[in-house]
Amino acid sequence: MATASTSPDKPPANPNERYVPPKPGRKPAAARGFWQRVTEGLELHVLWSQFQSEARASYGLISQDVDWKAIEGVTGWRRYWKIAQAFFWALFMKLTPARRVLFLVALALLMFGNIRWTFEGGSTQLNLGGVGVLALILVLVLELTDRVTMKRDLEIAREIQRWLVPAKPPEVPGADIAFATRPANTVAGDYYDVFYRAAHAAATVEPRLLLVVADVAGKSVPAALLMATFQASLQTLSAARTSLEELIGGLNRYACAHSLGGLRFTTAFIAELDPVTCSLSYICAGHNAPVLRRVTGRIERLEAGGLPFGIDADAPYELGQTQLGRGDLLVIFTDGLVEAVNIGGEEYGEGRLLEMLNTVPGESAAETQRFIMQSVDSFVGATRQHDDITCLILRAV
Repeated sequence: MATASTSPDKPPANPNERYVPPKPGRKPAAARGFWQRVTEGLELHVLWSQFQSEARASYGLISQDVDWKAIEGVTGWRRYWKIAQAFFWALFMKLTPARRVLFLVALALLMFGNIRWTFEGGSTQLNLGGVGVLALILVLVLELTDRVTMKRDLEIAREIQRWLVPAKPPEVPGADIAFATRPANTVAGDYYDVFYRAAHAAATVEPRLLLVVADVAGKSVPAALLMATFQASLQTLSAARTSLEELIGGLNRYACAHSLGGLRFTTAFIAELDPVTCSLSYICAGHNAPVLRRVTGRIERLEAGGLPFGIDADAPYELGQTQLGRGDLLVIFTDGLVEAVNIGGEEYGEGRLLEMLNTVPGESAAETQRFIMQSVDSFVGATRQHDDITCLILRAV
């Protein structure tokens, strides 16, 4: 009769005995927990895609500082050596002067740290390579500390930026509204808003609904700061009982005074909706022309307008007008949506957006908005987002 082995760590010597495998102990569980903590539960293929995306982004950042013209005439192995040198200096010069010195000391200790003294009666040897490794780790720790500090400040800036845009759309009779934004970095240069403003003196006494989607040139912190000034000027000018043309003129003059000579311009689509008549007045200031899909399936583009804000203080703007009918769908978006690229460098494009709108199943604006963002996500895959994406949907009901 076979008996259980009393030593489960190895197979029994007697082949008739039943082998009892070792029970999993704390070490495998601890290792799994450590791996889960390091990877945050991501699968290996997702980690690899993330690494590829981050590597491409880092290459793009560093290669901007490489003088490629100086390498054009070099061939053979010398070309690769020149490229390696150029990338080293581009990366090296991003350190502070003190860290550059520490980095050079660390490299010197790693390469020449094996020192030998010879004296009468013998010799001794001192290896400072370990000190060089510690110096490199210190440089890495200092850089990581800066990154953590900057990330904390950017998280605070992101929270402040969220306060500047509505958390949910207002209740509007006859209109179903949804919006979504996705920054390429922690903070964004895109702006959207939906709010009521008093009608101007020559119009009806009913308040008008203002729809705004804007995109400041650039990304991250500089664009976010200008976005905040745009939001403040818009809120201030909208409080006055002025026409849409007067509002646009004031925004453009303010933007020209703070655009660094036109270098930091802002594209925008601004519209006023009369909730009673469903008439829409709008101006497209250099922005991607919104798509108006009629309930019949016909596509219209709202293109009337003029230059982006911040280029010419006296630029004229053409006022466009249209009438919304029950079931019509208005899609306002920034260029980050249609210029999203996949791993092959192919853009999502307005053609895909228009084709997708012909098959969108959404009965609500929120469902339509989710369908559009999912379509972009499926196309892009694991490719790193390179621009802010904002989309505002209005469906007449």
